[in-house]
Amino acid sequence: MTHPPTTVLARYADGGRGLDDAALWSIEVHLDACAACREHLAEHATPATTDLLDRVAASLDQAMRTSPRPARQRTRAAAVHRRRLAWSLLPWLAVTVAVLGCGVLLDSAEPRLPSLVLLLAPVAPLPGVAVAWSRHIDPVWELIATTPAAGLAMVLRRTLAVLVVVLPALLVAGVSTGTSLALTLLPCLAFTAAALALGAFIGVRRAAIGLAVAWSVAVLLPSVATRSLSPVLQPGSVAVWGATTVVLAAITSLAASHFRRLTSGN
Repeated sequence: MTHPPTTVLARYADGGRGLDDAALWSIEVHLDACAACREHLAEHATPATTDLLDRVAASLDQAMRTSPRPARQRTRAAAVHRRRLAWSLLPWLAVTVAVLGCGVLLDSAEPRLPSLVLLLAPVAPLPGVAVAWSRHIDPVWELIATTPAAGLAMVLRRTLAVLVVVLPALLVAGVSTGTSLALTLLPCLAFTAAALALGAFIGVRRAAIGLAVAWSVAVLLPSVATRSLSPVLQPGSVAVWGATTVVLAAITSLAASHFRRLTSGN
């Protein structure tokens, strides 16, 4: 790296007298990357320049300490973002509730089929979870993803917003069809935790989609085709689902730092 001569820095500090535009530009570019030259430049600053900088710094510090506007702006921005996200999630959550309602009707109309409520419960929250952290749905994804509020805490808040709608719907569906509430709710929580744990490494959206496809292929479709409920949803599997949920939640907590590195493709 070639440093500007001391005489050139002195002239730059004095207002750039005698330096053409190209020279001024090259000095400014160099100063952006060179701390040593910035220190030399400060040594050549005139008393008038130093006094001006001190007064500007004091004014900015006073304005930041006394003005409540930044806090109000942050609060307003957060409120706008929550409203936009809520409207983005609403269609997906409505579809999820409608599908569960269809499952209740089919359970009543075709009692010979395995309980569709139980078969749909594990994947019920996954569409909402996938949408909750997706740049393709969230209108301000890029803005939020770069803020200090991003990361596991935000993913958990958005996931909770999905569960607040899905869990009551599952509870009502389970009561309406007389199915086991433990086998209705625990697999739902386990798959939600699995989406977050796996999402820490490959992205929440990809994890949710992958888990939904895997469950449909491995359990849901074969159960419907054979008209028999999969062993993983039999009463004896309650303890396994509970333990799985706890383990996956612990893995998610341990992998919290990975959520700070999720890219827009996740």
